[in-house]
Amino acid sequence: MENNTKIILDLCGGTGAWSKPYKDAGYDVRLITLPEWDVTNFMPDYHLKHGESDRVYGIIAAPPCVQFSLARTTAKTPRDFFSGMEIVSACMRIVWNIRSSNLSQLKFWALENPTAYLRQFLGKPSLSFQPYEFGDRYKKRTDLWGYYNEPKKRPVELTQKEIRD
Repeated sequence: MENNTKIILDLCGGTGAWSKPYKDAGYDVRLITLPEWDVTNFMPDYHLKHGESDRVYGIIAAPPCVQFSLARTTAKTPRDFFSGMEIVSACMRIVWNIRSSNLSQLKFWALENPTAYLRQFLGKPSLSFQPYEFGDRYKKRTDLWGYYNEPKKRPVELTQKEIRD
């Protein structure tokens, strides 16, 4: 299968930065994110053209971390784990829907979120990392759950300013 026939679903992808390497490699990337798409209403068999569900090769999901973040202060607005998990559950429903198809070509899926309270709902992640371990010039402890090949580290050394920020 050529890359241009393989679909990558980027759930809650915002700008599409996480899926950009796939797009650059010729994959058919579908950005399922607000305002055009709401993952809680996205049904692959309905929203993808006939037969396209079978071409989904990978799914990456980055649900909002607002309700799970350790940085969130709850003085003015209490946490709402229920609404946060509604989006996480929608992402997982899409993974389950695609994977349960007998014809599915799904080779990997990954769900990322900063290290925080989502662990209490999904359990221990398969990978925890700092973005600078993979070439990005910032730090933000991040968790990754899913079924995927572990990426190869390409660490960069941060400047003192980057370490403090």
